[in-house]
Amino acid sequence: MDEYQKEYMVSVGERPWGKYIVLLNEDDHKVKEITVNPGQRLSLQRHQKREEHWFIHKGKAIITLDGKDTELTAGQYIDIPRHAVHRIANQGDTDLIFIEIQTGDYFGEDDIERLEDDYARG
Repeated sequence: MDEYQKEYMVSVGERPWGKYIVLLNEDDHKVKEITVNPGQRLSLQRHQKREEHWFIHKGKAIITLDGKDTELTAGQYIDIPRHAVHRIANQGDTDLIFIEIQTGDYFGEDDIERLEDDYARG
């Protein structure tokens, strides 16, 4: 099993910006609970093989989607189309928690094309 396949099977992942828990991992969809620590943000990225639906559970999110920033709070959601350039940030002082539903052809972490990254990951 290669490194990407190991990552694909992981149910909990620690990241510099927070953590995620895989709640469901099926052939045609994947569901994660993602926690973004205060003052942190994910990389500016895009995916070739999946789209995502983000539901904000707790906190306030700043979502960048194809160059436009949108603020969302608990109970709100946004759809991230395949190939769209996107990022989520927590500019608040409490954890941001959101549910990410991935649909598409493939859900491995190697489908993340990072365009900008605060943590110098490729």
